[in-house]
Amino acid sequence: MPFQKIQSEKLSAAVIRQIELLILRGILRPGERLPAERDLAEKLGVSRPSLREAIADLQDQGLLTAKAGAGIYVADVLGSAFSPSLIRLFSRHDEAVTDYLSFRRDMEGLAAERAAKYGTETDLQVIDQLYRKMEAAGDGMGRELDADFHTAIIEASHNVLMLHMMRSMYDLLREGVFYNRQVMFSQKVTKADLLQQHGRINAAIQARDPVRARAAIERHLDQVCEAYEDQRRAERNEEIARQRLDHERAK
Repeated sequence: MPFQKIQSEKLSAAVIRQIELLILRGILRPGERLPAERDLAEKLGVSRPSLREAIADLQDQGLLTAKAGAGIYVADVLGSAFSPSLIRLFSRHDEAVTDYLSFRRDMEGLAAERAAKYGTETDLQVIDQLYRKMEAAGDGMGRELDADFHTAIIEASHNVLMLHMMRSMYDLLREGVFYNRQVMFSQKVTKADLLQQHGRINAAIQARDPVRARAAIERHLDQVCEAYEDQRRAERNEEIARQRLDHERAK
């Protein structure tokens, strides 16, 4: 018979499983510090030796890391899907930018659709609060707040694989690897335009309209891509014009 006696689970194993799930679900984020040992043991209701055993196991797995004199942190490697050499390669070629935006369009469209369907009321409150912060920031709205808004939509989709993959994508956005966000603030696309686009995304999700939510995300990223292409075209045209001017002056 395939049955075996049920054994009581070690406390350290239960702690490991709980912390793993918090990391998997994106509740504990890369680089986040865990509470001090005494506080964490109390929160979990386990002895400090059991907690130490669990922490050591999670460190061996590469999920947690110790910083001398600073405590235990969620490993940064969880948020780094791309190697430094690949990131440098991305930053040097325009092709990577358009592919990045195309990939985000497809994945975020799906995430917005899922958020409208499956997001909890709390999820939707978080998205709405971030949009209100964008409104309040006005011209001071930066890429950090922008990335937080999009991350909240991914979190509300409740798909852990998509969550960790897209967090890596937003890290690149925050770092300005693919494009400088200022290229969108030309005469054609203003900060007010971008805020309006995010407003449409938020409104569709709050209305729990999956079709409209997906369309709003896709339209937003189409316009970002168009603004980037316009800026790159303008830069190429200016370079050619300067070459002609230099040539005329040299005659």
